[in-house]
Amino acid sequence: MPRSVNAVASRARRKKILNRTKGYWGRGKNVWTVAKNKWEKGQTYAYRDRKNKKREFRSLWINRINAGCRQNGISYSVFMGELHKNSIELNRKVLADLAMNHPEAFTAVVKMVKK
Repeated sequence: MPRSVNAVASRARRKKILNRTKGYWGRGKNVWTVAKNKWEKGQTYAYRDRKNKKREFRSLWINRINAGCRQNGISYSVFMGELHKNSIELNRKVLADLAMNHPEAFTAVVKMVKK
C-alpha cells in the first residue's frame, strides 16, 4: 500500500507561515526552514515583550512623577508615601500625565500631600 503524505495540508501549513513572514529580511521570507525559525523566534519575543512593555511604562511613569516632584521640592519616595498615608487614590499613570501635561494640577496634588 502506498504511503500517503497529504501534500495539500503540508503545503497549506508552510504557506501559512510564509505568509506571516512577508517583509522579513533575506531568506527569512521565502526559505521554509529559515522562515519557520524566524517566525517562532518572533512569537517568543512578542510574548516576552508584552510583559516588558508594562515594566517599561511603569518605569517611565515613575521618572516623570519624580521629575515633577523634584520641581516641587519633594522626593518621589516621600511623595508616594504621603500619597498613600492621605489615602489619595491616584495611580502612577494618572500622576505621570498630570506631571507632564498639567503641572499646575500636579502642584496642587503635591500641596495636598505636603499638608
